[in-house]
Amino acid sequence: MAYIITEPCIGTKDNSCADVCPVDCIHPAPGEEHHDEATMLYIDPAECIDCDACVEACPVDATLAEDDVPDSQEIFKEINRVYFEDGHAAGEKMLADYLASKA
Repeated sequence: MAYIITEPCIGTKDNSCADVCPVDCIHPAPGEEHHDEATMLYIDPAECIDCDACVEACPVDATLAEDDVPDSQEIFKEINRVYFEDGHAAGEKMLADYLASKA
């Protein structure tokens, strides 16, 4: 099981979670490509060791265990998957489409 960053991170992009991650699995972290233009942060499930450090560090309670993501936030599992499998642009486009559908 990995962790998923959900909707409360949008526009917040607080880096507390990235700062405490022992394996640097939260991207794009400060200094990484795409950090400035990213809408939110994402957790790489292939790198995540399920340590829970990011959950405690998140000031907006956006980080949840994959199994604890509520139905209303399920789309973020897919957005996260797309971000890491298909790249930054694909993940951000899926997120933009989701936000547009809520407008």
